[in-house]
Amino acid sequence: MSAERDGEQLTLSGLPAPRPARRRRTAVTGEVAAVRPVARVAVDRPQPHLDRPFEYAVPAALDDSLRPGVRVKVRFGAQDVDGYVLERTETAEHTGELAQVRRVVSTEVVLTPEVRGLVEAVARRYAGTLADVLRLAIPPRHARTEQETWTRAEPGAAATPATAAEDVITDAGESWGTYAGGHAFLRRVTEGQSPRAVWSALPGPEGATWADCLASAVRAACAGGRGALVVVPSAADLSRLEQALLRAGLPAWVPGGARGWVRLVADDGPAARYRAFLAAARGAADVVIGTRAAAFAPVQRLGLVVCWDDADPLHAEPRAPYPHVREVLALRAQSEGAALLVGGFARSTASQRWVTAGWARELVAPREVVRGRTPRVRALTSAELASEGAGAAARLPSAAWRAIRDGLLRGPVLVQVPRAGYVPSVACVRCRTLARCADCHGPLSLPGHDATPQCRWCGRLAGAWRCGECGSTGLRSVRVGSDRTAEELGRAFPGVPVHVSGASAVAGVIAAVGERPALVVATPGAEPVAQGGYAAAVLLDAAVVTARASLDVAEQALRTWLGAAVLVRAAADGGVVLLVGDAAPAPTQALVRWDPAGLSARELAERSELSLPPAVHMVVLEGAREAVSALLSRLHLPSGSSVLGPHAVDQHPHDQGPVVAEEQALVPFEDDRPVRALVRSAWSDAPGVTAQVAAAVVTRSARREPGAVRVEVEPAEVI
Repeated sequence: MSAERDGEQLTLSGLPAPRPARRRRTAVTGEVAAVRPVARVAVDRPQPHLDRPFEYAVPAALDDSLRPGVRVKVRFGAQDVDGYVLERTETAEHTGELAQVRRVVSTEVVLTPEVRGLVEAVARRYAGTLADVLRLAIPPRHARTEQETWTRAEPGAAATPATAAEDVITDAGESWGTYAGGHAFLRRVTEGQSPRAVWSALPGPEGATWADCLASAVRAACAGGRGALVVVPSAADLSRLEQALLRAGLPAWVPGGARGWVRLVADDGPAARYRAFLAAARGAADVVIGTRAAAFAPVQRLGLVVCWDDADPLHAEPRAPYPHVREVLALRAQSEGAALLVGGFARSTASQRWVTAGWARELVAPREVVRGRTPRVRALTSAELASEGAGAAARLPSAAWRAIRDGLLRGPVLVQVPRAGYVPSVACVRCRTLARCADCHGPLSLPGHDATPQCRWCGRLAGAWRCGECGSTGLRSVRVGSDRTAEELGRAFPGVPVHVSGASAVAGVIAAVGERPALVVATPGAEPVAQGGYAAAVLLDAAVVTARASLDVAEQALRTWLGAAVLVRAAADGGVVLLVGDAAPAPTQALVRWDPAGLSARELAERSELSLPPAVHMVVLEGAREAVSALLSRLHLPSGSSVLGPHAVDQHPHDQGPVVAEEQALVPFEDDRPVRALVRSAWSDAPGVTAQVAAAVVTRSARREPGAVRVEVEPAEVI
């Protein structure tokens, strides 16, 4: 041990000396600014009863840098917290002495007036707090990126590229000319108007794909001197959109370069994400494309907002207050006077409600165009295959086998499988009881050929498994995954390359394949694009896709199948799609007729009769029984509204299915289980009902009542 000295901490020999104490930053104190000395700040506190602006005095030393929209540090209670300056005023509502703003974190204006209005509207609509929505809207600060200097665009400068409106309409002839009202929509966008449209997209060759259509719409907004914002669900869709923008002559923005488009994606990392955010906020980029987080991008002079594939679950925010991109962009279009375009191969019931109410117009192609653009679709149900005898019960009937064989003579063939893995679900070979883990009662699966059964929940091996009903040790497959399907097809078609695409596959998600004959086995959403299109596609296990207990099972099934069918060549070029299995009749017929709008209209009509969302407004309250009951007691609902429940919720944390018989011993007493209540009302009463729910949550927070309640407005699922 080192010798002791005055004021020196003793250290062990060979170890580094203790770090010097960090210098504390001193807060700015002293005189207050002479002009607008009061700042209203939104503090970053999660408690609902603190969801309001707080007033602070503006020190004279910070007068020039403390502007609305900048990040600041303020004293709140016994600690310094982050906040955003909302505005500066001459007088304060608070009658006592005001604490001063501690410091300005950055002079960059990250909360623009337009985004602030949107954030407040989203918080009101979804019964959330301003702090929660601000976390979704503004990315974390990256100081080094913020210090970069770029050539800023002049205020009011025309958007890039400078293209005449008539040239945009002419160039979009191949892409939008096939849709009734397509050219009229683009013309209104170029003229600075704010049309609202729901678009049923069709597959098409390069130059007329969905991405090319969106690129033409972005060009129309730029030609009118305004910016554009496009939100897509996945990175694969974003990559296709980037290529389409480049083909349309819209350049990507680079620091110090000409104005163009930027991508705003959380997966790009904090520096790239913050750089794209600043490019939009500073006016250096006219167009922002990205995934869910880009819906709040501060695009200046916004003229067009686009939500592609709004039925994709990835558009639903999993964090409070759980906003949906489609609804956020609709609010933004209304507040900023921008055009709104919601499109996809399938149509969601929520967007169909807009069309039925006349709030938005639909953009659809005539039936002759649909027949010319789409492949021939055939449903191989048990009735269709009755003539094949026992072979009709095979997972890959002879008709599908022949389609694959014939398709391989002309190019690649796609096989869509709804389950990943080898055998994701097994059952007793004798009594057909679902095989479950002896420790956690989770479902067992087979990860590979001759592999030991393994629990999908806890991962434990079940080599000594024995059926609790009949005592048998044999297992049979209940669900077959993509890996097992690829293995079987490889044996059936020797010499043909077999590619497996999926998140859990060895090769991961494959982006594209060539035009040479090959078998591509993919899970939904992971289908690679084939050069020249697939010669055929076989959609296996159709009954599994529609067997899920969900309110939107029909539209999600059709969306899953269309996602594969649009990659197949048109019927005139020999493209064929086979749907194998006894799926629900409604989505099956919609696929055969290629009529997603008809299915969504039917779904909306049925939900209107049953008073189910989106035909009605719904709020879900989930939590402890006492907490949910106390919150419901504070609501004063208008006439015609109703409360369903509360009822107990039985779900395993690792499985969204219902509790099975083997798990009944693990279910707690009725009073200890979480409950769910549904508050149902007409859409005309929705703002008032949501405001009451938000006020009740604020009261619970202020009184610090025990128990947690999860509030979700306009939920995607209520079953």
